[in-house]
Amino acid sequence: MRKITIIGAGQAGLQLGIGLLGHGYDVTVVSNRTGQQIRDGRVMSSQCMFGTSLGHERNLGLNFWDGDCPPVEGISFCVPDGTGGKAIDWASRLDAPARSVDQRVKMPVWLEEFERRGGKVELRDADVDDLEFYARESDLVIVAAGKGQIAGLFERDAERSTFDAPQRALALTYVTGMKPRDDYSAVAFNLLPGIGEYFTFPALTTTGPCDIMVFEGVPGGPLDSWRDIASPEQHLEHSLELVRSYLPWEAERCTDLQLTDPNGILAGRFPPTVRKPVGQLPSGATVLGLADVVLLNDPITGQGSNNAGKCAASYLSSILEHGERPFDRAFMQETFERYWDYAQYVATWTNALLGTPPEHVLKLLGAASNSPRIARRFANGFDDPRDFFHWFMDPAAAESYLAAVAA
Repeated sequence: MRKITIIGAGQAGLQLGIGLLGHGYDVTVVSNRTGQQIRDGRVMSSQCMFGTSLGHERNLGLNFWDGDCPPVEGISFCVPDGTGGKAIDWASRLDAPARSVDQRVKMPVWLEEFERRGGKVELRDADVDDLEFYARESDLVIVAAGKGQIAGLFERDAERSTFDAPQRALALTYVTGMKPRDDYSAVAFNLLPGIGEYFTFPALTTTGPCDIMVFEGVPGGPLDSWRDIASPEQHLEHSLELVRSYLPWEAERCTDLQLTDPNGILAGRFPPTVRKPVGQLPSGATVLGLADVVLLNDPITGQGSNNAGKCAASYLSSILEHGERPFDRAFMQETFERYWDYAQYVATWTNALLGTPPEHVLKLLGAASNSPRIARRFANGFDDPRDFFHWFMDPAAAESYLAAVAA
């Protein structure tokens, strides 16, 4: 029986670990927190997962919240006109509903399920010396989390990383009391040119159904304003101030909001980064990076947890197909490249949306207001962003597509 150790008990690490258990592997997951500590901690992400990613969970029998988590049935898109109205305004249903389960709800249950299926959990804030031990004792070590020395094992890939500094100031606010949209639930996305983005969607958290408010502020702009927030109450009030100031139609939904819990807030920033997937330990042993360790995406397109789930599914296939051969450096590099065949499109699309929208993109988004066909294609691209490269990312392709729709 081949032995695999996974550092990190998040979306990717646990999904991969549980998948490997189902094929007879001896799997250990190393976590720096117990399930209860995760549940009692601060929110970690906004994690809106679309159909394909949810399918990977369903295939492993990990979809424990389908009956409790409110569905995200569509995508809406608005751009203000500067006078209190909307210059662009449309919505479209998703072919398959998305869902957002707070990782404080999901990961403790998955940890228990991992152990129930025969996996071993070790509580340890792993460092490089620990990785050396696991590398000696395991056929393969996969790093799905890590800071400090461990993070330094994976070199930034300068050729594949577009940015070397944060492109947005980020903030999350988990709330109850938000008024539902009139027609169907959706990721309600609002673009504030030159300022940033605001979007919100329903989710399930530790206290039950909720909504998540996500702010993305251009550095130095008015949405980059979270440094002096000292309490959860101030965080909520500042969230409301921003919505009232820039998005009156969203403010109408927020007249009676409360925080889900004192830990339902988060603020920070990071540069979107691609890292080289193979880390080398002082002994010469190698470890393989997984998910955010090797591809850290800005949340503007809601792809973080989707990337994690898809990376875990891709790595699972690579490991199973590799059979009894050694998990050497060549295997690790090829395993990442197989995932990168998909993930490069997600990274390129996401990074493009962090810049000033080019004319052809604004033309497409405006045309979606009058074309359900265009709106539907844009909405469902969030599940598989590769489709954007056939009609959205290239000016000539955009013109051709608009002509075809008009015809």
